[in-house]
Amino acid sequence: MKVKTILVSQPEPKVENSPYFNLIEKQKVKIDFRPFIHVEGVTGKDVRSQKVDLTQYTAIVLTSRNSVDHFFRIAEELRFKVPDTMKYFCQSEAVAYYLQKYVVYRKRKIYVGKRTFQELLPLIKKYKNESFLLPSSDKLKPTVPVLLNDLGVNWKQATFYKTVVSDLSDLRNVYYDILVFFSPSGIQSLFENFPDFEQNNTRIAVFGNTTVKAAGEKGLRVDIQAPTPETPSMTMALEKYIQKVNGKK
Repeated sequence: MKVKTILVSQPEPKVENSPYFNLIEKQKVKIDFRPFIHVEGVTGKDVRSQKVDLTQYTAIVLTSRNSVDHFFRIAEELRFKVPDTMKYFCQSEAVAYYLQKYVVYRKRKIYVGKRTFQELLPLIKKYKNESFLLPSSDKLKPTVPVLLNDLGVNWKQATFYKTVVSDLSDLRNVYYDILVFFSPSGIQSLFENFPDFEQNNTRIAVFGNTTVKAAGEKGLRVDIQAPTPETPSMTMALEKYIQKVNGKK
């Protein structure tokens, strides 16, 4: 069956040269964007209840832009003036760049990993005498605590924000040829919103092994998968599939 419509379970890209827009133009398909999950911040009181005293930490581990936003939001709510001496360990360049929204970059001690959390570990190990705080969502990857514990550093994780299922009730009678998922939370949202969802002819595209596993556990048939050596991005995987079923363009 040919592909005409795709629903991507993420916000619409803000950059004009997004590969998704190229895909729309090149393959003449309709792509809608709708976050199946969203982030909500917890209160300063909630953070305190986790026995977190911001004054006790000399370094912050930041894994995403959300963690940056919510760390500084909580600091403001708790009237904690972040000292200039605070060290920031950012998982990627994108996170480090985003940090400039809150601090004067050249005047701070900022350490940047390449992309994955594992790649940040050598930098953390180099400063193992610091006291590290990891502000995160309630859906922290289980490997992160294991890796930090193995390093033997003094660290604490605290939930500063939560991943929440979005209301998708307006999509009940809307049909798409392909649904695209990037996390187990997205799969969970689909079935929380539509417990009676039946896949039928809908193609399911998933990114990452944990999402593949979550789809399988819900009895979904995965038709498109990324990343693979041949298609490292979701847009490449979608394009390859569309070319196959619609005819090459």
